[in-house]
Amino acid sequence: IAIYEKANKSVVHITTISLSLNTFLEVLPVQGTGSGIIISEDGYILTNAHVVDKSTDMSISLHDGSIHEATLVGTDKENDLAVLKIQLPPGILLEPISFGTARSLKVGQKVLAIGNPFGYDRTMTIGTISGLGRPVRTEGNTVVNGMIQTDAAINPGNSGGPLLNSSGEMVGICTTIHSTTGLSQGIGFAIPVDTAVAVIPDLIRFGKVMRGWFDITMVQLDPSIVAYAGLPIDRGLLV
Repeated sequence: IAIYEKANKSVVHITTISLSLNTFLEVLPVQGTGSGIIISEDGYILTNAHVVDKSTDMSISLHDGSIHEATLVGTDKENDLAVLKIQLPPGILLEPISFGTARSLKVGQKVLAIGNPFGYDRTMTIGTISGLGRPVRTEGNTVVNGMIQTDAAINPGNSGGPLLNSSGEMVGICTTIHSTTGLSQGIGFAIPVDTAVAVIPDLIRFGKVMRGWFDITMVQLDPSIVAYAGLPIDRGLLV
């Protein structure tokens, strides 16, 4: 009870509107829902990238029932994370989530998930950590490594909500489930909070994650290349 009372005010309900074509090629609005996590007093909200993907309008419902328009600040599809921002009128105070760490998690440890499954605001489910370091393919067909596996019930609408330890600290961001029916079957996955902590500053500052990369062209050596370049070797790769 104490964990829920501490953390539920930091969870928001996200409603998105995207445009889709029906069978008659008519453009129709489609509504989606998900969860989000308040991470700062000035209106920044963390969620999954797939929750807000292709959205044209987004609104945020706070614990007090007030609804606010949101703008997309940045997206990291590689880790399925996104940051939103809401502008608040004077007098409304946000309660940011308490950050923990996933580095010390153990299989069998109790965890709790808070989200909005099927539109039911701020629902809490309880379970344990079932596995660590899982590679998981997301809805965007990217593989996110190092995921937390849990049997705490996660259903559609939970995406973007926090996974909490028994101290009420966020240790993960609920993301996806493994299911053969589309419903929860006791295998859910969350992104480690440490991954979010690493990318949030770039998402806020640049709108994307500034990653380094290798820009290399490699050519396998053959006699003509060796002769032309006057190389002292005759096998290997030319970089």
